[in-house]
Amino acid sequence: MQWELPGRLGPPPGRYVVRRYAGDDAQSVVVISEGTAPRRVGRREPRDTVVVTRITVIDADPLTDDATAAAWLRENASALPSFGPTTLDRLVRSFRVAAADPDLADVDVNRAWRTRVGYGTGEQVADGEWTDARELDLGVREPRGAKRSKHRPTDRLAALLSGRDAILASEELTLRARQDFERGRGREAALQLEAAMTTALAELAGWVELRDMAQRRAELEGRLDAVRAAAAAAREGTLDDDAVETLTTTLDRLEAALRARALYVAEGG
Repeated sequence: MQWELPGRLGPPPGRYVVRRYAGDDAQSVVVISEGTAPRRVGRREPRDTVVVTRITVIDADPLTDDATAAAWLRENASALPSFGPTTLDRLVRSFRVAAADPDLADVDVNRAWRTRVGYGTGEQVADGEWTDARELDLGVREPRGAKRSKHRPTDRLAALLSGRDAILASEELTLRARQDFERGRGREAALQLEAAMTTALAELAGWVELRDMAQRRAELEGRLDAVRAAAAAAREGTLDDDAVETLTTTLDRLEAALRARALYVAEGG
């Protein structure tokens, strides 16, 4: 599979072999190349260019023949195979740590200019060519919780910029925990959620007079011991599926409480 993204990814252009552990067979090969595309303003002629990064993730387990490959493409013609985004996440995360670059963000493949899934020889795909391929339209992902909240992101933005509300530290920590969960980083998510929960309990103590915030805060407080136990397990490398399920449910409740506080403030209490 292949993405074209505006700007630079982080890892420099080249070929990267991905294995589960040292000495294992290759799982996939990631090829990164850079080019340019014209930048257009309205209907005027292109004035300059923007860097475009092409990322190709090649499954190292070859398809046996063209018929098998064509059948695989039909099955994956409308959705991303899971190995692609997972491999891309690992590449970017590894480079962020290797380069000690805290500003290098995870890649949101939904923001790619082009997304393709297809098959071909190794050299074909690395050069951006295919025996056969499909272009996917992933669309723009709606912000989490948008359908459940009466408060639009633009309303909250206006409140924050005008000083009618403030960003809570726990909101940032909660977003990081959610991102870690969605990227499959369970241990990191557990540690982030522990920090988010303890911070939220301290911050929400100042808002318990708002509607049902006292009950919401009490619910979170009742979940704190389980979160701390899961975080301890994460530190020891023993986090299990039951603990992850508990963390996921707790994160949902924390997000709901933070959304409610923001909505109540916007509505005047």
